[in-house]
Amino acid sequence: MFDNSNPYTLRTEIIEGITHYYISFADGQAIPRKTEISRPVYLEFCRFVKRERNLRRSDERHIEQSDLTDETLYNRALRPPKSVEETAFDSLRDERLQQAIAELPETQRRRFVLYHEFGLTYEQIAEMEGCTQMPVKRSIDRATEKIREELKSF
Repeated sequence: MFDNSNPYTLRTEIIEGITHYYISFADGQAIPRKTEISRPVYLEFCRFVKRERNLRRSDERHIEQSDLTDETLYNRALRPPKSVEETAFDSLRDERLQQAIAELPETQRRRFVLYHEFGLTYEQIAEMEGCTQMPVKRSIDRATEKIREELKSF
């Protein structure tokens, strides 16, 4: 992984309308040095800084992914996992819903399941059963109302 600190500093100065390019660094004995460099060398250092920054960011992304734990994933989740109580409540509610659907008259149950579970339209159900759309709609509406009433007490 790359060290976040640069061992040198790039700088430009305009003196009498002419741009001068400089690099500053500390030599092996930690003595600060400043040297004028040519424009092509300066541009190459700039490209190097950019590549180094991109590599550092790439490393950071990979390190972050390797540091993922259950806790960090949980914190990032769009929908955090349900608690045991919520899961149990959902299970009981689903059982009660299935029981309420099973208690519907045959025609209402069939139409309700075709509409809500299979995603068929009123028109498609009516065509299957050889009737118009209105009886299908009324039947599904009644079934929905009965199920709501059953689940209200829950």
